[in-house]
Amino acid sequence: MAKKLISPVYVVSDNIDTDQIIPAQYLTLVPTIPDEYEKLGSYAMAGLPNDLYPHDFIKPGTMKTEYKIVIAGKNFGCGSSREHAPIALGAAGVDVIVAESYARIFFRNSVATGELYPYEAQERLIDTVKIGDIATIDFDGDTIEINGQTHQLKPMGDVRPVIEAGGLFNYARKAGMISKR
Repeated sequence: MAKKLISPVYVVSDNIDTDQIIPAQYLTLVPTIPDEYEKLGSYAMAGLPNDLYPHDFIKPGTMKTEYKIVIAGKNFGCGSSREHAPIALGAAGVDVIVAESYARIFFRNSVATGELYPYEAQERLIDTVKIGDIATIDFDGDTIEINGQTHQLKPMGDVRPVIEAGGLFNYARKAGMISKR
């Protein structure tokens, strides 16, 4: 992963659950099949209510989002334990989620799949940031710069190498913990 990521942001509120991230009707898609992985990504955030989120996360007729960074409030990824939620976001082209807090299982699934960097903000960003604002994530400094302000993020620590390896199994293979097949 690059040391810095610059992207427009998509902003969501508190308590975004896994059914809003990837609605249940799309869970029949198998992420290990490349065409289905891409299709799964095209449905990311499809469960967000249109009245609260009128700005499309993925533009009609496209398979990927322009937003590589999602800014969220508290308890992002709550609800079910579906691995499809971080996988769908990653398949859609998201690299980083910056949230005030996460549902524990969503955070773990993000790391285990290697799809996303789940950064924790140390302040409430969703009140001052809007969809389309340009942000810069500095992975080495664990910061996000947005609207001329730099905000410190909680360091990734020991999970960063797991994400960078592409998930738990790839990390274990690279570290010699399991055999390479």
